[in-house]
Amino acid sequence: MAAGWAAVFPLITAPEPHRLWGMSACLGYLCAAVAALSSRSRGLAVSVWLAVGGAVIVPLALLVLTGTAQSEVGVVERSGMLTLRQATPYLADPRTVVEVTPYLPGMAVFGLPRAVLGDGGPLPRLLGDARLWCAVAFLGCLWAARRAIGHRTGAPSAATGGVASGYAVGALVASPAVALPLCVSGVDLPLTGLLFLALVFAARRRPVAAGLALAAACSLKWTAWPAVAVAVALLAHHGGIRKAVRGAAVAVGSTVLLVLPSALLSPGPLVRQVFAFPTGRGPFETPAASPLPGRLLADLGPAGWYAAVALLSAGGLAVAVSLLVRPPHDLVSAADRLAVGLCVAFLLAPAGRFGYLALPLTLAVLARLVGGARRKVPAHDVVVRTSRPARPVPVPLARGAR
Repeated sequence: MAAGWAAVFPLITAPEPHRLWGMSACLGYLCAAVAALSSRSRGLAVSVWLAVGGAVIVPLALLVLTGTAQSEVGVVERSGMLTLRQATPYLADPRTVVEVTPYLPGMAVFGLPRAVLGDGGPLPRLLGDARLWCAVAFLGCLWAARRAIGHRTGAPSAATGGVASGYAVGALVASPAVALPLCVSGVDLPLTGLLFLALVFAARRRPVAAGLALAAACSLKWTAWPAVAVAVALLAHHGGIRKAVRGAAVAVGSTVLLVLPSALLSPGPLVRQVFAFPTGRGPFETPAASPLPGRLLADLGPAGWYAAVALLSAGGLAVAVSLLVRPPHDLVSAADRLAVGLCVAFLLAPAGRFGYLALPLTLAVLARLVGGARRKVPAHDVVVRTSRPARPVPVPLARGAR
């Protein structure tokens, strides 16, 4: 299925990065399928590595070295340069749509390597590409999440389960939902990784760590803000109101500290480019124009735009009420609730694209792969640890026996 999906891109009028990725990924998926069907003992490992190589490593290297990417990569790298020059990533008076920066100031971090290294030579071109650092941030969040979940049950090592979980995560990275955005743009991957890491910390009753991860995500895109409510509800369920309040305070306070400098230096451009532009109310038309319900309503005119916003608000309110009525109780339920909320937002927003739905899908799958990696204590170990020596039963002596 993945090979057939990737093969479509070279056959349609897709952008050049998508076509190149489709050709490489299709070949990688086909080779991975052949390896998976083989009877060799290492067929699974070979299959995963072939998929990763064909869908991630090869196309990413080709696209980076040739400087081919979606426009988002150039926007992020320009925002890094502007941040070094004027301490804010926003142009005061953008002339074209590609000069608009629809991200919050935190996204400029991934453009700083290009601003420092420049674009002269293959090595600076490789190390300065924003996609590379977006991928590093995503994979780093997955690594941190696995460590945070840990194996705290004290059970003996179960290498087979850990290896299988690693293969599952590798297959997810090689899947079209992750591999395509990783190669052609990459901007949503740090957001996905940080949101998942925040939910993991919340499930482990670590409010400060969860709040910091949320703040990092919320400083990238404002679409991450609903995750604060989900993580706080999960913290309240596991650790009580005090931990929930602490996590919320860290998340909100740290986000304000990260966004405030740019908000003070360029408040007008920030509002117009970050909030008005993505919702179709800015001076330029957003390229996010997939035929989703919210976009179709907005195309009907001002009344349709307000109808889409009303439906979006109603959907957000419904998700918020569900957090109060039935709060999430573990990592999987929290990831599912956040995924539902994001799907509602992307479907009903006045402007959006199908690619945005990869974020909630990846969150839900990651919660089941990484969240299920924790080993359980075997039943016999529980018996050994909890059983106590039987107390001797006194035997009554016969009458007259002394």
